[in-house]
Amino acid sequence: MIHGFFLALGQLTDRPILLVFLKSLALTILVFAGLGAGLWHAMGWLAAWANEWMGLGSNAGALADVATLLLFVFGWWLLFRAVAVAVVGVFADEVVAAVEAKHYPDAHAAARAVPLGRSIAMGVGSAVRAIGYNLLLSPLYLMLLVTGVGTAFVFFAVNAWLLGRDLGDMVAVRHMPYAQLAEWRRGTRLRRLTLGAIGTGLFLVPLVNLVAPVLGAALATHAFHRGRSS
Repeated sequence: MIHGFFLALGQLTDRPILLVFLKSLALTILVFAGLGAGLWHAMGWLAAWANEWMGLGSNAGALADVATLLLFVFGWWLLFRAVAVAVVGVFADEVVAAVEAKHYPDAHAAARAVPLGRSIAMGVGSAVRAIGYNLLLSPLYLMLLVTGVGTAFVFFAVNAWLLGRDLGDMVAVRHMPYAQLAEWRRGTRLRRLTLGAIGTGLFLVPLVNLVAPVLGAALATHAFHRGRSS
């Protein structure tokens, strides 16, 4: 896995992968810009309602601005991983194909292209799982705050498991029917968990988290093919 990581890192500047990074980053920023605009309008409406019914005056606008900023920052922290992986999932086939063409030409020749509809469905499913599981476990996260490290440990473990599944599927779907993915996952739990742990760690590092989805997809390609050959 370490060797695969450095191979993936060294290929980030290859034109096909660089283009995917730029496209996915632009689309991710566009998604958050849309969410931010929607949040700003919603809070503005709420401030107007509060001013009308509670007489807050100019304080309503100031409170709305502060609330918008805080909610946006919280939303970025909560949703960035989910949105970024979902977006890169749409273009993941290009990353995987570039890595396979360079390092696994025989597998690349035998691979099947993933239809755009399937890529979008997998990306949306990834985002729904990430948001859903973390919201479902949020009471546990809050209860574990008293332990000091429990929340961070469980959050990391859950998201490593989810990310390992998502990254692994991006590659595996090129080499087996979609219906066989569940069986393949059962036989690759530890490898995918390790992959997800590395990817989740990358998402925790500022600036590095911007390339984490593309780097994770490239690393997943090496993990998949090296796992099959071992």
